[in-house]
Amino acid sequence: MRWIWLTLGGVFLGLGLVGVLLPVLPTTPFLLLAAGCFAKSSPRLHRWLLAHPVFGPSIRNWEENGAISRPAKRLAVGSMVAVVAVSVLLGLSWKALLVQTVLIAVGSAFVLTRPDGPSG
Repeated sequence: MRWIWLTLGGVFLGLGLVGVLLPVLPTTPFLLLAAGCFAKSSPRLHRWLLAHPVFGPSIRNWEENGAISRPAKRLAVGSMVAVVAVSVLLGLSWKALLVQTVLIAVGSAFVLTRPDGPSG
């Protein structure tokens, strides 16, 4: 079972890193999934992610507090709104826009209802 978690962690880490370059692919959710998989399969890789200077603080905030920082919330919701705006500009059908808008609204509601995390 360990190798399955390790493989999934690697896949999610790869998707998260691709998300750094592609704005339509979210980075943080994939890194959180990778951290969860590595926690079950590789303490060394889990520690590496938690200690990473860029990704570590967000992952630790989620693992320790179930929280998303305010700047991360702004970035996430802003990105989701931008995706809808681009979709409108590209002329997607109203059905596609409706589905996309509903899913993004649910995602935004989830992000915005998470705590901000420790204040200090």
